[in-house]
Amino acid sequence: MARGEIKVRYTQAVPARAASAVYVTLAAQVLSLGALVIFEQSRGRELAARLAAFGGRPQGADAEAVVGAVTAFAVLMMLVAGASIAAGVAYVTWLVRARQANDRSAATGPVAVAWLVPGVNLFAPAVLVDAVWRGTRPPAGGRGRWLALLLGWWLSWLATLALITIRLPLGTSEGDLTGVGAPELACAALAALLCAGTVRELTRLQRAARSGRPAEPAGARTFAPHPHPHQSSTPIGQPGALQEG
Repeated sequence: MARGEIKVRYTQAVPARAASAVYVTLAAQVLSLGALVIFEQSRGRELAARLAAFGGRPQGADAEAVVGAVTAFAVLMMLVAGASIAAGVAYVTWLVRARQANDRSAATGPVAVAWLVPGVNLFAPAVLVDAVWRGTRPPAGGRGRWLALLLGWWLSWLATLALITIRLPLGTSEGDLTGVGAPELACAALAALLCAGTVRELTRLQRAARSGRPAEPAGARTFAPHPHPHQSSTPIGQPGALQEG
């Protein structure tokens, strides 16, 4: 790659802060989902049965008996929803900036289309992330490892969506609150881990690409040792060169 091309391509900073935000929000998502699954397993069926017995609208002493559990469930649901939204926003922000770190003219529209258009969002996000990887000019020999990481993340993410979509209506009919359990949590945790792995890999490659740029000549100073105080500055061969003070 020509020197001028490097300067044009890598004009945006590597989105390290955006990557950190992805890590934090993914962890929050998994932790909140884990708390919801624990609540579901320990008190979900009992609470669902009591609410069904009250007709969904407990009153008086019956309401006081379940108000604490209902409040805890509502808080956990809000935490899961909030963490999921935050993770989605953080990831899209990182992806936009990662594309612009490779090419400052990269538009944000393809990212929105890839994630929001039904059907397209089943494969387009992974394609965009792979394009970012190729745009970092990675070293030879890493393609297979990268594809394994990328496909592992995307397939585990699709499996999580499939499990939740299938289990939610079935779980409520069986007396659960949400139907979310250990399988969904395991898939979500694996997807979050592999997603963080792809973000970390791309951030590492972009940092390496930036650090490999030629140094800017502007402001560069050549090193010239100062003469010793007791050493004459007169060049050898000129009059007075061998004279001592």
